[in-house]
Amino acid sequence: MKEEIIYGLNPVLEALRGTRKAFELFIAGTGTDKRLEKLLKLAADKGVPVRNRERSDIARICGSDHHQGVALRAEAFSYAGLDDILARCRAFPGDGLLLVLDGVQDPHNLGALIRSAACAGAHGVIIPKDRAVGVTPTVEKASAGAVETIPVAQVVNIAQALEELKQEGFWIYGATDDAPSILYGQKFSGAVALVIGNEGEGMRPLVRKKCDALFSIPMHGGVSSLNASVAGGVALFEIVRQRLAET
Repeated sequence: MKEEIIYGLNPVLEALRGTRKAFELFIAGTGTDKRLEKLLKLAADKGVPVRNRERSDIARICGSDHHQGVALRAEAFSYAGLDDILARCRAFPGDGLLLVLDGVQDPHNLGALIRSAACAGAHGVIIPKDRAVGVTPTVEKASAGAVETIPVAQVVNIAQALEELKQEGFWIYGATDDAPSILYGQKFSGAVALVIGNEGEGMRPLVRKKCDALFSIPMHGGVSSLNASVAGGVALFEIVRQRLAET
């Protein structure tokens, strides 16, 4: 069984709440943070041994100084299948929401995008297996544990996955800097798959061709584009806003 070290209060808390098998919880000191109290209770409920360590030891165990005094040795992250995500969406006919990422390479961007998708009520995130970052402990930390609350699927071919989504009744909307239509003039109808491209080059041409509509986010000031994770968050919550306005 593959293992990994999860670190940070929220990621460890969500991992203990989830279905992953946990083997050891490492903590530095006792502290008064209520989240730490929850961690210790969850660990006790699940029979996970707790090891007290110096902060420097925990940094060595997880390979990062940003551990907040907590690390968990647990079963490695398990990806969902695309079929599993589609089955989940079928429970919400015409109301599915998916985030599709075409080549995001920065783990902090991926973690932030997964967190935004979870907060927006999306039913899943789809990422490519190649030439993109996968779900790592750094991504889990950046997502504040959101990877435990929303399924993430890795697929071989994003363009092919978009075709499958179309067959399931999804409309594909892509964010790109050069689209003449702007986000706030775009009507997001029915089941929606939102595509966000690579941090530098955006969507690949074949993926772009699979989109039913393209939109840009209007920029003001001296900067011409947003960070990928910020753009994804802005677009996701515009979709949420439109859906709430219809209710």
